[in-house]
Amino acid sequence: MSDTRAAPVIDVLVSSPLWTQQGDLDAESLAARVVPLVLARARPNSDSQAELSVVLTDDDEIRALNRDYRGKDSPTNVLSFATGDGDCLAAPPGLHPLGDVVLAYETLAREATEQQKTFEAHLSHLLVHGILHLLGHDHIDDDEAAEMETLEIAVLKDLGIANPYLER
Repeated sequence: MSDTRAAPVIDVLVSSPLWTQQGDLDAESLAARVVPLVLARARPNSDSQAELSVVLTDDDEIRALNRDYRGKDSPTNVLSFATGDGDCLAAPPGLHPLGDVVLAYETLAREATEQQKTFEAHLSHLLVHGILHLLGHDHIDDDEAAEMETLEIAVLKDLGIANPYLER
């Protein structure tokens, strides 16, 4: 899949030393592969340049964010904080900030093991999921969930990753 828009601006912030446990993980390169594929699939007609941050944190930090912003006092795997309504890439060409995707190491690692996936495959899936939220996608009702899952599956296939929704 080719895309002629300007490369997205991606800031990867590692806020927890736990992420060093994945010694060969290059989060910047992973994000640089994932983000353009999500944009090409989710906003194929946009010429806008996206800007976003990926924050790699731990369960304690994401629990605090989840409590403070969603009223849920528990860790989660991924949170997305959009800067707009998700349609900013429909705006005229230029640099458009999408927001932040925050990922929790312990929850992600535990889920990857439980689901018999590689850490990188699960991280890729959750990064795709989080970016789709920044673009305005959601899974509150069945139709929205189906649309979002279809996009996730397509992007993951582009990355050579199996459908995460199939039972193992």
